[in-house]
Amino acid sequence: MLLPGMAPLHSGSLDVEIVKLRSNKGMLRLCLTTDPKSFPDCKTGHAIRHSVAATTTRIHFEGLPPGTYALAVIHDENGNSKLDTMLGMPKEGFGFSRNPGIGFGPPKFKSTSFTVGTGAEQQQVRIRYLL
Repeated sequence: MLLPGMAPLHSGSLDVEIVKLRSNKGMLRLCLTTDPKSFPDCKTGHAIRHSVAATTTRIHFEGLPPGTYALAVIHDENGNSKLDTMLGMPKEGFGFSRNPGIGFGPPKFKSTSFTVGTGAEQQQVRIRYLL
């Protein structure tokens, strides 16, 4: 049995660094998932949703079961809990694990995925702004 705050014996951790924020206003909304169907919005499947103030650019996840994960981040500058768009284009910042190239729509799970084992994994996510 695990006590609150203790990680399972065979688990990993993830340290995320957020870079290239244009301001420290609002919130960072993170979606960490092992389920491609839940990427990038965490609306289905098993996923971890986490929000922190935009002044927090280093986030730590612990107790993660080993597996293949993907991370999506939005910079919710106005704090309305969603990615605002104009004519289908994001008005707020966004970023993904492994910093893939951006085309039309979000990248696929495969291009953003990385492996978490029983040690510590690190990801640096570059936030991009289109408008």
